[in-house]
Amino acid sequence: MKRRRLLIALFGATCAAPLRSFAQQGKVWRVGFLALRHVDFADTDYYYGPFRQGMRELGYVEGRNLGIEWRSAEGKVERLPDLAAQLVQLKVDVIVTAGTPATSVAQKATATIPIVIAAATDPVGSGFVKSLSHPGANITGLSNLTLDISPKNLEIMLSIVPRLSHVAVLVNPTNSAHAAILKSTQAAAQKLNIKVLPAEARTAQEIERAFSAMAREHAGAVIVAIDSFFIQQGRQIADLAAKHRLPSMSGSREYVEAGGLMSYGQNLADNFRRAATYVDKILKGAKPGDLPVEQPTTFELFISRKAAKGLGITIPQSILVRADRVIE
Repeated sequence: MKRRRLLIALFGATCAAPLRSFAQQGKVWRVGFLALRHVDFADTDYYYGPFRQGMRELGYVEGRNLGIEWRSAEGKVERLPDLAAQLVQLKVDVIVTAGTPATSVAQKATATIPIVIAAATDPVGSGFVKSLSHPGANITGLSNLTLDISPKNLEIMLSIVPRLSHVAVLVNPTNSAHAAILKSTQAAAQKLNIKVLPAEARTAQEIERAFSAMAREHAGAVIVAIDSFFIQQGRQIADLAAKHRLPSMSGSREYVEAGGLMSYGQNLADNFRRAATYVDKILKGAKPGDLPVEQPTTFELFISRKAAKGLGITIPQSILVRADRVIE
């Protein structure tokens, strides 16, 4: 009887092993994707497409072992809390956030579901992580490092507008990182004897009013703080900068492609591709608090000669040779 029981136990264990393996292979992971701006589901979307592609490169196929729950606030920050709550109710395995506002809302929505930041400015200062090397809680991902490039933004702008005395900085008050960006820009501007004119906007109408205020205050140029909503409104901002004859700079290359003069910043598309590697590690058992937050190491300079011509300015050759791309 003992021998018979042993044989039955061994047979059961042998059968169970393949079943467990099959169950693991048949697992369908659910990833929530929370964004402020419009989400283009096509792979051609400059920012969000690379995340989808990155997941495929790691062996995840939608409909087979992966389901992505896309949620977009369509530029309306007040919609983000409800969308984050939906993802929590769905019990997704990971939430990927695009931008600081989306990350802030996701953090408030859950302290247990892992959150991967695809792009956010100053994760430590915003209170998302304890430190870049040891995040410590349920959030990790990638940083924009926008604060440290404020002096570079002004340096490039001064090369375009040598007699610049007043520069406007367009910020979104709903973005928790923008106060720090503004402070960093003001510190750099003070050393150059340039006055900073803060301009706040959280809606398309407020962007319009902000540019009118810039004109009244005699701004000589405008720097657009990196923000999901401002990226979505890139065409509007570029058109207003042209209308008021203001040389402009953003941290997003899409701004130049939308008609803006310049952009200087990291390749955000690569951030979203890299976010897929974080998701993969977490799905394989890693704890977000143990995964260091990545910072960018390379930056891109995009310039539009077409926009410069419309403003009646000439881009110095010293700047053109440094550009990663010049749009004619």
